[in-house]
Amino acid sequence: MKVLDHEPYAWFLLEHEGALYLDAHCSHSFFDYSVLIKLSAEECGQFETLGRDYIGRLAYDIHYSAPAALGSTSPFRSRNLTRELGDAVSAAVKDWRGREALGSHTAFPRA
Repeated sequence: MKVLDHEPYAWFLLEHEGALYLDAHCSHSFFDYSVLIKLSAEECGQFETLGRDYIGRLAYDIHYSAPAALGSTSPFRSRNLTRELGDAVSAAVKDWRGREALGSHTAFPRA
């Protein structure tokens, strides 16, 4: 698992075994959580075309669909991989932040 890009307080874009993942930060009043999804082929295509702006919009859509809310009908709820891959994401972010602090971090090209 490797961090490719991020938007502070909003999302991390990661790569793992050739697939792209989006870890979106959600905050509803006092309740903060993350939703991790594997990008579909269509979402990857949109990312290739529109760049990080698309990732920002997708993270926004995830956040405002409130996938963790009781009774949520969010289409992202069933795609949430945080339980399966959350520890790997946390380790990748920690490693990325360590490299960033040392100045050896290289950001993903921004569209």
